[in-house]
Amino acid sequence: MIKVVVAGSEGRMGREVCAAVEEADGMELSGRADPALGTSLGDFLADSDVMVDFTRPETALENIRQASAAGVHSVVGTTGFNAGELADVSGANILIAPNFAIGAVLMMRFAEEAAKSMPDVEIVELHHPAKLDMPSGTAALTAARVSAVTGKDTPIHSVRLPGLVANQEVIFGGTGETLTIRHDSTDRKAFMPGVVLAVRRVGTQTEPILIGLENLL
Repeated sequence: MIKVVVAGSEGRMGREVCAAVEEADGMELSGRADPALGTSLGDFLADSDVMVDFTRPETALENIRQASAAGVHSVVGTTGFNAGELADVSGANILIAPNFAIGAVLMMRFAEEAAKSMPDVEIVELHHPAKLDMPSGTAALTAARVSAVTGKDTPIHSVRLPGLVANQEVIFGGTGETLTIRHDSTDRKAFMPGVVLAVRRVGTQTEPILIGLENLL
């Protein structure tokens, strides 16, 4: 039985994660850490194996450090912080994923492949107005991987509008043609299979710190 504490449990993503953990075989929700409940991460670490974090950038860094010091693995969906600041952290494994949707992982993989033949490319990412970071972590990671192929900067355009959840287009231009690779998340439940997968595998991942869900697929 994997015991899971959720940091940011009362946020939109946090609530979905709690429900997914409670429904998953072989998992137990060991705690809900959220200021709205008057609970802190430290209240639950002694009885947890994995911490899932969907909070804020500045909060996530401290949560990861605290979890690692307690020997608790971290699965992190919060973006907008520099993962390099965790270089000195040890004691448990850490997986940081800008996007837990399987389709988004495939979108990035397909974009890297397309960039080999169509190096002129730009990214449009569209999210709900409450999205804190701009550009999104998914767009930033996609751009980095595409730029590694093309050797050029990849422009990112950010849109924040009501009615959106998480959407991204990678648009390639060529002579007389364009190619668009698009991923749409219409419900936050789309991220839950990836979160559950990460919780199951973070304890046995090949490196102490990994960025991107594709490392576990």
